[in-house]
Formats: sequence, C-alpha cells, structure tokens
Amino acid sequence: MSVVKVIELVGDSNQSWEDAASKAISRAQDSVDGITGVEIKRMTAVVQDGKIVEYKTNLDVAFEVK
Repeated sequence: MSVVKVIELVGDSNQSWEDAASKAISRAQDSVDGITGVEIKRMTAVVQDGKIVEYKTNLDVAFEVK
C-alpha cells in the first residue's frame, strides 16, 4: 500500500499560466522525489496598464511517501 502526500505550490511566469505551472514543478523536483501528479487549483494574473504582466498558477502536487 502506498501513501501519497499533497503539497500546494504557486508558480509564476511572465509568459503564461502553463509556463508558471511548469516552472513550479521543475523547481519542486529539486527537493521532492517521485512527483506523480498535479491538480491545477487556481490561475491568477497581475495586470498593469490593462495588460497581464505576470501569470500565477496555484497547484497541488502529489508524491509518494517512502
């Protein structure tokens, strides 16, 4: 039987929400082994002068506890 832990991360990017999520997962892999899945919880953005200048993605990341 396996046990899975879930942590929440927030990634940011000046390109897209997908890039923000990808950067969060990439960074998490530096300290978390065995990431098995991700759930996108929320996407937000920072707007300046009527334009999106920063994308933020909140995601839950699942990994197996050893």
